[in-house]
Amino acid sequence: MTNIELINKLKDEKQLSHKEFEQIISTYTPDDLAHAQTHALEISQRIFGRKIYFRGIVEFSNICKNDCYYCGIRKSNACAQRYRLEKQDILACCREGYENGFRTFVLQGGEDGYFSDDRMCDIVSSIKEEYPDCAITLSLGERSYDSYKKLFDAGANRYLLRHETANEEHYSLIHPKELSLKNRIRCLYDLKDIGYQVGCGCMVGTPFQTASHLADDMVFMQKFDPAMVGIGPFIPHKDTPFGDAPSGSVNTTLLMMALCRIMLPNVMMPATTALGTADQDGRKLGVLFGCNVVMPNLSPMSVRKKYMLYNDKAGTEISAKEGIALLRSQMEEIGYEVIIGRGDYKKEEA
Repeated sequence: MTNIELINKLKDEKQLSHKEFEQIISTYTPDDLAHAQTHALEISQRIFGRKIYFRGIVEFSNICKNDCYYCGIRKSNACAQRYRLEKQDILACCREGYENGFRTFVLQGGEDGYFSDDRMCDIVSSIKEEYPDCAITLSLGERSYDSYKKLFDAGANRYLLRHETANEEHYSLIHPKELSLKNRIRCLYDLKDIGYQVGCGCMVGTPFQTASHLADDMVFMQKFDPAMVGIGPFIPHKDTPFGDAPSGSVNTTLLMMALCRIMLPNVMMPATTALGTADQDGRKLGVLFGCNVVMPNLSPMSVRKKYMLYNDKAGTEISAKEGIALLRSQMEEIGYEVIIGRGDYKKEEA
């Protein structure tokens, strides 16, 4: 079958084999990419209209016990300026976000032992108490089942844990030996079992990655059926072992996004900061390839440049208010409306 026929098959059946995904990813042409975009955009607009949900990110700690080879806040990066936000700082970020129309807050940080279950539960329950109409998304990395359950019981609704790559060998090439894909997947299934709306996702163009690895990602997401998917291009950070590696392809990232929208019609999918960093129109392109979420940064200006996962991260030079206005204007340029609302995932047949 041709790639266009395979994309049509994915639209009709919502699944492809590993071999079929690999064929599309390894041989796609501009026409194939445009065909995938047409289907993805049609599905996205049919289900969500021309509406975009905002999620406000609060990057509350860049301290991390892990040493992932691609990450700018890895523990071995002696050049990183470390910080933590305290509870009152996090609540102040949420307050500003709420005043600007946000109804979802994303608390994201490195795997920092300071933020114990008790401390995080206190933060989550305090946000929930002050803003009962808001959703809370956590992105705290790998924790135990009991830890995830306590956070859920405290009021967290969603959890983002990108699997990064679904190929075990590739996982071992971009992570230190103490981290395993098996445990990452265990965490994702634990989260789903507890009742979170769960997000996974991958990087496109990491060192050693092949089209077969990206096909593994598509097959995994097809099986896992996440509520959210985050996909972005790999962008190197100068103070990591992969500092001199090339960035991932924007077009392949857009293809993966489009294929995800076709395969998982109702999924919540952000036009990622990494995509907006790789291409100045990246967030607009993401929406035009099926994304329905954008995630402005609510973190204080004093720490923006310290949460540097990769080089030249977008949004570090402007305030939360300016960032919101910029994204709103970018969405309006392509005929989309930013709406106030939680934007919960609804699993319905397209």
